[in-house]
Amino acid sequence: MAVTPEEFRHLALAHADAVESAHMNHPDFRVRGRVFATLGYPDGEYGMVKLARAKQAEFVRNSPKAFAPAKGAWGRQGATCVRLSAVKKRELASALLDAWSHVARKRR
Repeated sequence: MAVTPEEFRHLALAHADAVESAHMNHPDFRVRGRVFATLGYPDGEYGMVKLARAKQAEFVRNSPKAFAPAKGAWGRQGATCVRLSAVKKRELASALLDAWSHVARKRR
């Protein structure tokens, strides 16, 4: 059931034009220069996906042990923490696709 950081990385980089970079001392994943996911935020047990607010609410409602809004303004803007030990691989793959689509669409 748990997803490793390596699996998170592999799933994030599977999307078109996705690249790994670094931001605030942890890995991030970008499409066309914009962050759609990170690893190690708020700590090593988590990743983060940048979702549309409606999608964030859906993931949190459907899997509250795995997904939670980030604290403060980031969370209100769709930053969603993912507990790696609680998320299923298919849930994470879906969240990463939604995050990638959300950020890629904004840039176009």
